Amino acid sequence: MLKKLLQSASIVLLVGALFSCENSMKTVQNLTSQDTIAAVSASDIRYERTDSGRLQLVLTSPLMLQYDGDAPYTEFPKGFKVEFYDTTGRPISILKANYGIRKEKLKILQARNNVMVENLNTHKTLYTENLIWNEWTKKITAPSFVKIVGPNETILGDSMVSNESFTHQTIYGIRGVLNIKEDSLQ
Repeated sequence: MLKKLLQSASIVLLVGALFSCENSMKTVQNLTSQDTIAAVSASDIRYERTDSGRLQLVLTSPLMLQYDGDAPYTEFPKGFKVEFYDTTGRPISILKANYGIRKEKLKILQARNNVMVENLNTHKTLYTENLIWNEWTKKITAPSFVKIVGPNETILGDSMVSNESFTHQTIYGIRGVLNIKEDSLQ
């Protein structure tokens, strides 16, 4: 009788162990699915995009991770810098951030943490913590606090929408405008 009881208990424990292993395997499969492991990982990258031999932008980053799947994306976990060029090959603006993610199908770049956009023609610089660049609509949105520093003014606001060249901005919740004249600094 004791022998049958021990055999039954052993069978129950063995079946329990098999089911717990199956659950662990499912967990492992979820962790190693396409969406969680980078298909491409590259360090110290420099990417140049051209059109008909004309330089459009240069992207540099210490680390780039590309993910496949239904919603492919590229991540820059250690930050990035993009330099944009005009039709003559002159740099016109710079975008930098400590973190970035680009949703490939949506054509949206999200930049976070110490985001800076500088227009080299107007000499205006945007500082914010969160920025979204929509390549389809050609709009830049900063849904959080913004500081725009220009040659003669500093503007603070709660959020902002701009064209992608950062020449026309709409600033919401303006908190202050400071006009600085060069003569007053001497």
